[in-house]
Amino acid sequence: MRKVALDMVAELAKRDERVVFLGSDLGAGTLDGMRRDHPDRFFMEGIGEANLVGMAAGLAMDGFIPYLHTIAPFFTRRAFEQIAVDLCLHNLPVRLIASGGGVVYAPLGPTHLAIEDMAAMRALPNMTVAAVCDAEEMRHLMEASLNWPGPLYIRLGKGGDPIVSDPARGFAIGRAVTVREPAEVQLMTTGVMLSRVIEAADRLAAEGIRCGILHVHTVKPLDTAAVVEAARAARVVVTVEEHIRDGGLGSAVLESLADESPGPLPRVVRLGLPDAFPAEYGSQDSMLDTFGLQPAGITDAVRRARRRN
Repeated sequence: MRKVALDMVAELAKRDERVVFLGSDLGAGTLDGMRRDHPDRFFMEGIGEANLVGMAAGLAMDGFIPYLHTIAPFFTRRAFEQIAVDLCLHNLPVRLIASGGGVVYAPLGPTHLAIEDMAAMRALPNMTVAAVCDAEEMRHLMEASLNWPGPLYIRLGKGGDPIVSDPARGFAIGRAVTVREPAEVQLMTTGVMLSRVIEAADRLAAEGIRCGILHVHTVKPLDTAAVVEAARAARVVVTVEEHIRDGGLGSAVLESLADESPGPLPRVVRLGLPDAFPAEYGSQDSMLDTFGLQPAGITDAVRRARRRN
């Protein structure tokens, strides 16, 4: 996923002379081809994320479309003020490619885990927040990003995630994707959790429990119409995200249903990371297992929700 995102920056730069790339302390060899072909539009700025965002704002005000890349918490924690004041206040077309959404960097501990990034970014006026499910969907997002108005936060997994997107379903920023038609249990998810949600739905189907699946690759602006329509037929809605339960997809869904649902609301269960800095060191998979976000844990949560409903 990360490689596709960066390769697409280089591809977009070939097509559009407005595209520039700014990196923060990235590994040797990152986008060497773009550095060679467009040296005047390639900048590696070192460990200075606030400066990186301010520089991008200046370039955007001069007519460029900057694509920035570093790991997610270094954007959302170290450069939050600059993102808010330099980018969002002026509604500038800057793209933040944020690696390691959720618990990807589990071996490095809580300082490198992006557990609250979507909450922080979706709170900012003018900011768009996207989390795609696989490398192929990333390709479509990057294509759409070129002419998207305003700032865009792009949350990445670690790469190597199974391909579960289908181009036949279409892709547009701000439009959720119906993976399985609405049912008595409606699963709503974002990012790389989609593959795990699909596997959980398959396990439940084998037990006679039919689940609808809505993939919300754009958490802001939320596709409210799709959320309300999917929830209309459900007895229970279960949101699943690699993010703390407060402020992310689950919160956005609850807000949307409370504001826009024309009738009684179904029960909503939010599955996500706990309201704590994780103390575990391990792998992304091991940590997701700890927090019940692997297919077995999602399946158990759905069973419990149906019994309580």
